[in-house]
Amino acid sequence: MRGRIICITPIKHLEGVYGRLEQYGNSFYEPSITKNDLSKRLSDWKDIEYLFTNPNKQNFVLDEEVLGNSNIKVINTCSTGLNHIDMDYCERNNIEVWSLKEDFGLINELPSTAELSFGLMMSLLRKIPEGFNSVKKGEWNYEPFIGRQVKGLTIGIVGYGRLGRITAELLKGWGVKILVNDPYVDVDNENCIRTTMNEVWKQSDVVFLHLHVTDTTRELVSDYFISHMKKGSILINTSRGELVNEKAVINSIKEGHLGGYGTDVIADEFGDVKESELVEFSRENDNVVITPHVGGMTWEGQTKAYRWAMDKFGGINE
Repeated sequence: MRGRIICITPIKHLEGVYGRLEQYGNSFYEPSITKNDLSKRLSDWKDIEYLFTNPNKQNFVLDEEVLGNSNIKVINTCSTGLNHIDMDYCERNNIEVWSLKEDFGLINELPSTAELSFGLMMSLLRKIPEGFNSVKKGEWNYEPFIGRQVKGLTIGIVGYGRLGRITAELLKGWGVKILVNDPYVDVDNENCIRTTMNEVWKQSDVVFLHLHVTDTTRELVSDYFISHMKKGSILINTSRGELVNEKAVINSIKEGHLGGYGTDVIADEFGDVKESELVEFSRENDNVVITPHVGGMTWEGQTKAYRWAMDKFGGINE
């Protein structure tokens, strides 16, 4: 009997991808399913043993509430991050979790998230969103939107894994000084200077966060962190919202110390976004630019990543 797979992320917009999933098992397509409905579906349909997901769309955690009365054997997530899955529960209950975290043959060819972080930087340095909003109102005045050029800036990269490396490559030719902090990997780019976190804070005009969430990195960006950043500098986060204490960001911008925050993620993406203090603050403050976790969401990146992840189902019927 072929495996039964439930897909809870949109994939039909990508040519040939859903058909690929159907090759591997009897599939149920529920890209907008709620947490309660998923729990009920898995409880009622015990022959569903495989779940395919992506955190960018899913707005709840796969935990005991969802999985407790199911027969799920494998969660296949098309992501490197795992904060949408209760990993402790899965380990205790022998549920395998397949991710892209170690699939370097794939993820090294996916620059989409790093490209977005570059775009967020440019949006803040050149005041692009508010300039466009002004034009849409029928105005044509450059004075409020005088920004900064990239050439000559000092750029800090915290985390020199895949995305940190790609960001450094994107900055080649821009005439910047690049400072890197990562205690776990070698810095193999001759254009980068490895230094302490303290020096990254103090010297950088722009700081990029390219980190996974761990007990060590959770709320790494605190009042202390920001107070030691260069006055007027901007912070870019396309990793995870849990890395940043958003109240500290808001307070620092209000006080005129932090120059701006560009982010693709917020601290609680599994709650009600309307209740986010950062989102509320951004409505009245152009120094915050937020995108809805679209970092990896390009046609090219999605197609390549989803196909790769789906092919892991190839052995379930053997």
